[in-house]
Amino acid sequence: MTPKFDVAVVGGGPAGLCAALWLARYMHKVVVVDSGDPRNWETRGINGYLGHQGIRSPDLRAIGRAECAKFGVEFIGGIVDQAINETGELFAVCLRGGTTIEAQRILLAIGIKDVWPAIPGLESCYGETVHVCPDCDGYDARGKKTVVIGKGRKAVGMALNLTTWTRDIVICTNGRDPDLDAEQCAKLDGLNIPVLSARIERVVPQGKWIYSLELEGGMQPDCDHLFFALSQRPADDLGAQLECERDEDGQIVVDEHHHTSVEHVWAAGDITPGPQLAIVASAAGAVAALSIHKSLVPNERKLAPANPVTTLESATAPSSSG
Repeated sequence: MTPKFDVAVVGGGPAGLCAALWLARYMHKVVVVDSGDPRNWETRGINGYLGHQGIRSPDLRAIGRAECAKFGVEFIGGIVDQAINETGELFAVCLRGGTTIEAQRILLAIGIKDVWPAIPGLESCYGETVHVCPDCDGYDARGKKTVVIGKGRKAVGMALNLTTWTRDIVICTNGRDPDLDAEQCAKLDGLNIPVLSARIERVVPQGKWIYSLELEGGMQPDCDHLFFALSQRPADDLGAQLECERDEDGQIVVDEHHHTSVEHVWAAGDITPGPQLAIVASAAGAVAALSIHKSLVPNERKLAPANPVTTLESATAPSSSG
């Protein structure tokens, strides 16, 4: 038999878990489908999360799952291959392996994936001295020799962001054209941020720390921290399957309640535009949960919308029949 739930949450990160917790406290039957492959699994710690500064991603997820389980949230480990809008009031979530879940509402908290550069040695330092988010990890690079891998506006934007913490910054395009306009070049020149176009042959690690980079041609710039400003993609194509509106980066467009362009489909976390922070994702999950709950409350338990506020001008206007 196909299990039926009020809400199916796809994704078990901060957004999905926070939403599931709130929905369960609203007495809804909730299932969380989690692939177990979060984007930030290897990071040393989650920064800026009030009450949990520096907590490791697996630990935060474990705490969240335990809290959700206390309120009856069900968990299914697996990968969702297909999401089907069956009736507009019922959705089918089809897992790899054949399991199908049906729910009246669906929340996509699937996150995004970073497209990594193919540089030997990079993965051994990720989460310790190799990062993707200056907002999260720029503080740890304060006063340190820092390299930004990337090109064009993304690389320049990341380098400028990092000047909050360090002025010892180099951009390396890893063999690609720098793709810089005059304004961007002027900004970099004014801050003495050089741009190297040589291909990076490898990262030279010392444990999880970076010792230096080896560039094609023999240059070996010192490096303490490395950030890469490369492309990202949705973790899967469920938003496209459900025909949710997406922006030019493939992220799902939502309103202030995290409702998508498709009725009864919500999205929260890094799959939506905005700051990619764990604490923001958690808050988005809560906002989405409140909206989902309200959509499930039957009309007999709701007041009709209040009448529009009468303006002073309309209240004092003379009657047309006078």
